Amino acid sequence: MRHYILSAFILITITSIFLIAKDKNPAYNSDDSKIALQGYSPVSYLDLGIAQRGVKAFKSTYDGLNYYFTSAEQQAAFDANPAKYLPQYGGFCSFGVYAGAKFRVDPNKFVVTGGKLYLFLYDLEVDAQQLWLAGEHSELVAMADKNWKQLKQRH
Repeated sequence: MRHYILSAFILITITSIFLIAKDKNPAYNSDDSKIALQGYSPVSYLDLGIAQRGVKAFKSTYDGLNYYFTSAEQQAAFDANPAKYLPQYGGFCSFGVYAGAKFRVDPNKFVVTGGKLYLFLYDLEVDAQQLWLAGEHSELVAMADKNWKQLKQRH
């Protein structure tokens, strides 16, 4: 059954309009604007368990990307420990990385577990978050981690 789900996911996502745009730094899911997480606050995901769009007044730059926050307190928390708040797999779809490909995400489709943020693709054909939740988390992470070592180098 897992092979069927994986095959269906790969087939659908290959034809999806959500294929990533080429970027100068292939390790991060961002476009030429260099805005991380499409402007959503990484602190809101991890500390509050919700997706919240940040505001321009509270912005930090880390590793060439701009991160936005909902408050000065969130910005300070990020600045004190950015690595804690970074999404897994450079912000690409976690299930896509598990399957061996990089895809854009819907910032409202996420899972926080074990203090880590996992983001997912969503379109009318595929809800990658549900595919991830239906699988065995440790197996999915192990394969995604393995694949990410190679994928983060490629556009």
